[in-house]
Amino acid sequence: MSTSLVLLHSPLSTAAQWGGLPGELRALGAHVTVPEITDDDRPPYAARYIARASLEIAANAPGGPLLLAAAGAAGPLLPGIGAAQRAARRPIAGYLLIDALLPQPGTVTREDLHAAQAAPAGPAGRIPEHGTGAPPRRRPPDFSTEPLPSVADWPDAPCGYLATCDSGTRGAHLASLRGWPAGHAPGATGTALARALLDLAARL
Repeated sequence: MSTSLVLLHSPLSTAAQWGGLPGELRALGAHVTVPEITDDDRPPYAARYIARASLEIAANAPGGPLLLAAAGAAGPLLPGIGAAQRAARRPIAGYLLIDALLPQPGTVTREDLHAAQAAPAGPAGRIPEHGTGAPPRRRPPDFSTEPLPSVADWPDAPCGYLATCDSGTRGAHLASLRGWPAGHAPGATGTALARALLDLAARL
């Protein structure tokens, strides 16, 4: 049974963040699901994102094990999304983080993660807009200081990290320190980005 790739856009963004990437991946033979989370703009932000993402994944009924790919600030929510999938008896093949913040044990906030994982050239956690450049939705003032769901015993499946920023991110460095396969595709778009993502997935 083939793996289903699930593209999780950054919170308070939209699926338009991915631009043409889903189509490029499908053209290369990948089975792709693209959840659209639009009701995570009020507290509890993280819990709403995880719940809606899980409903969207279930509605698309992807076949085979799931490969969850998260952009930006969706990265720290991967443990919760993965746990929801396992509870629904959908197996997890692995996790891919794309210019993303890494989950961290304990009770932390997005602000904490940005401070710990920011690259010298700017904040981590925002994948370059590969699509229409649609602006993110309004960021509530308490969004960055919300305590995120506690992370324990994660990762429970193989992980990889893809950096598309010219300077990379500290997240990519932290991923390599953990022994995760990592890719660096600065400025990649279209087919090049799709191939970089699939190449990384093949290394899990």
